Amino acid sequence: MMSAMGEMPMPGGWTMSMTWMRMCGQTWPDVAASFLGMWAAMTVAMMMPSLVPMLLRYREAVFRTSEARLARLTMLVGAGYFSVWMAFGAVAFPLGVALAQLEMQLPALSRAVPVVAGMIVVVAGAFQFTAWKARHLACCREMPQRGRTLQADAVTAWRHGVRLGLHCGYCCAGLTAILFVIGVMDLRAMVVVTAAITAERLARSGERAMQAVGVAFVATGLVLVVQGVLAQ
Repeated sequence: MMSAMGEMPMPGGWTMSMTWMRMCGQTWPDVAASFLGMWAAMTVAMMMPSLVPMLLRYREAVFRTSEARLARLTMLVGAGYFSVWMAFGAVAFPLGVALAQLEMQLPALSRAVPVVAGMIVVVAGAFQFTAWKARHLACCREMPQRGRTLQADAVTAWRHGVRLGLHCGYCCAGLTAILFVIGVMDLRAMVVVTAAITAERLARSGERAMQAVGVAFVATGLVLVVQGVLAQ
């Protein structure tokens, strides 16, 4: 049964978001459109605090142009950036639906979800210590590099936004995975992940912030694994 919060109780003592379900009278395109709408709102809310400094660096790097044109180009950078996140959402939706169907059909799999979710959080925390993460985080924090100038044209602006979005998406892969296993529209999870992303991008030492976030999520994941095992 669907709960008042839009969740379905599942074997294993957890609840599944109805985001992945087709309600009476809905078509799958309707469900996908609803998900992508929520995904767009979520990503804008979560990424904007860390995107603003990147947009300011872009404005500083653009070769001399009028303020009105610079404003339009900056908006185009943002559009390119969020187009990447929308593409990630378009890929995530069918995967989420397929996994939800399996969990509903296989009670044994459903009962294992709390433990598996905790393990994913542990792995995502460990991802914070990898060279891959550090490289893409550095790109997010430093693009464009100081002293570099960019052409004041739409193609350059769009490409810059897409590159930022790709680096950001790769950088946030672990944190995004945490968001999915905890609850893609869970407000508490969104606040925690937003705080982690913002800290990494804006802290004086991005690497230290990155590692601190990793420690916190590894510890949290271990707690979730233990709780899931004890609940079996």
